[in-house]
Amino acid sequence: MPDSIPKRIIIFDDDEDILSICSYILEEQGWQVHTFTDCNDIINKVNGIKPDVILMDNWIPDIGGIQATQMLKKNDELKNIPVIYFSANNDIQTLAGNAGADTFLAKPFDIDELEKVIKRVMTPHS
Repeated sequence: MPDSIPKRIIIFDDDEDILSICSYILEEQGWQVHTFTDCNDIINKVNGIKPDVILMDNWIPDIGGIQATQMLKKNDELKNIPVIYFSANNDIQTLAGNAGADTFLAKPFDIDELEKVIKRVMTPHS
């Protein structure tokens, strides 16, 4: 029986171009996309949507992606939601590790990479 509930994703990024491109691509694939240009009140934002995946930018206002991700990962209700950390910073692997993100995606990225990394975190680890 096909799952009729759309998968939900939140994208935290203050770059409107990235938000619109990612939203367009993901909506085409049947995702319900929610976007925020800051991560203020992040626990309530995420709690209100209960996404399947979160894309987190490193330079998101006001507290930044590392602190925002750490807050999510410390929250018992939200800590199991996969967080994909994305940034143009060439030290992204370290940043993602410090944040406690599940994986990372370097900017600029292509559509295939975006799809692959989302699929990877959505597939339960066996």
